[in-house]
Amino acid sequence: MADKPQSLPKYPESYWRDHISIPSFPKLEEDIETEVAIVGGGITGITAAYLLSKAGVPTVLIESGELLNGTTGHTTAKVTAQHGLIYDRLIKEHGRESAKLYYEANHEAMNFIKNLSEELHIDCDLTIEDAYVYAQTKEYADSIIDELKAYKSLDIPGEFVESLPFSLPCMGAVVMKNQAQFHPVKYLAGLIPSIEQSGGRIFEHTAAMKVEDGDNPVIITDNKKKIRCSYLITASHFPFNDEMGLYFARMHAERSYVLGVKIDEEYPGGMYVSADSPSRSLRYTMVDGEQLILAGGESHKTGQGISTHQHYEELEKFSRNHLGVKEIPYRWSAQDLITPDHLPYIGPITVNHHNILVATGYAKWGMTNGTAAARILTDHILKRENPYADLFHPSRVKGVKNLIKDNADVAKHLVQGKFSIVHKNPEDLANDEGAIVKVNGQKAGCYRDPEGKLHIVDSTCTHMGCEVEWNSGDRSWDCPCHGSRFSISGEVLEGPAVEPLNVIENQNHQDQD
Repeated sequence: MADKPQSLPKYPESYWRDHISIPSFPKLEEDIETEVAIVGGGITGITAAYLLSKAGVPTVLIESGELLNGTTGHTTAKVTAQHGLIYDRLIKEHGRESAKLYYEANHEAMNFIKNLSEELHIDCDLTIEDAYVYAQTKEYADSIIDELKAYKSLDIPGEFVESLPFSLPCMGAVVMKNQAQFHPVKYLAGLIPSIEQSGGRIFEHTAAMKVEDGDNPVIITDNKKKIRCSYLITASHFPFNDEMGLYFARMHAERSYVLGVKIDEEYPGGMYVSADSPSRSLRYTMVDGEQLILAGGESHKTGQGISTHQHYEELEKFSRNHLGVKEIPYRWSAQDLITPDHLPYIGPITVNHHNILVATGYAKWGMTNGTAAARILTDHILKRENPYADLFHPSRVKGVKNLIKDNADVAKHLVQGKFSIVHKNPEDLANDEGAIVKVNGQKAGCYRDPEGKLHIVDSTCTHMGCEVEWNSGDRSWDCPCHGSRFSISGEVLEGPAVEPLNVIENQNHQDQD
């Protein structure tokens, strides 16, 4: 393919954040008090701030960067209770009653989004679509049948189809009717005026660094300001205060990838996800009267596996083979947290902290799980019963086998990173190349930008000391142990780390033009 080097966008950019005006807010510059403090400006944090402020509860929301620039701004934004082959698994691992509750929580969350966007007249490109899980191979065809049986057992409306309206390999699919898709940034930006009108306060570029425990928790920010509150909601994707409850040992991080593709033929509608690997996801959205197809997949543990740019290339091959690509104007990636028992953690961060709450571990289905979490935590604060609180309670004991497996993987990468041999020096790097190099006799992460300038950082993750790896697809430093990510200049992009990587001065080398 002659045009291959130019066929993918040079830099990752999410369509959801392109050409849209999002309100901006100041950095917190003084000590304050509030009833509820929320850390994290994604779907859980903003929805909870909306619900609580509307209920008359004094609420403050802080975001370490800009609102809606984390996973919520990089999702595929399917609003559905169909989460892959989830219900057969939940019945086997948790029982029929728990599986039913999971469906109901997410189905209600979907309807909440539909109804609220209509009530507030939010133009968020919401459309009603059928959702499909399909098998690409005979191996997974039986799993599709098992999932259909689970639907019937749980009284979930669904049906089996033998093929899809694409040239995709399909050995059968299960369909959940009348689900939804939307523009997540337009939807959540539409809630912000109501938060402000109800007295809620929002601060951007305000990172929570630690919590002083007590009857009235105190958040310490990056500029040493204090937020005293009666309740704290940690909705920062990975809990910034993960030492409470040892969350770094109870989840693992995965990255997945999306292309925004314009195609020659009409997209037939619907949302699709493959049951088997390599994972593939499809949906569409309208852009200036033209369909933009979101082709996603290629999941892997953060900081592990092949060069990350190859994941984008694999999605490009898939799109060209099955969709008839005209242009690929967007590419981006997202990070998701996976719990060992496949249920999110929503509720008190430990059994001894009724007023410090957490919401995390949505496993790629954050639009409904995140909305359900906001409703559960709001009910907890308002002392209302919620039928789903026990199901998602973070102190449940499940998934021990997977927990042991994940932490063994962490130990392996910790050791490998510490004892790996470095073969490159900064002068070996070409423009727009990053690698672990030797600087001043020590390991370091080095990136030479397109202008030839070197950006050198300590390669030891500030969370728990693992060695980061270069992410070529997104130009970042990623930790293979717990999923922390850092920019080329060391700033934290993803937790659990809260401290940046140290910048290193190269004493033995001058930048080359």
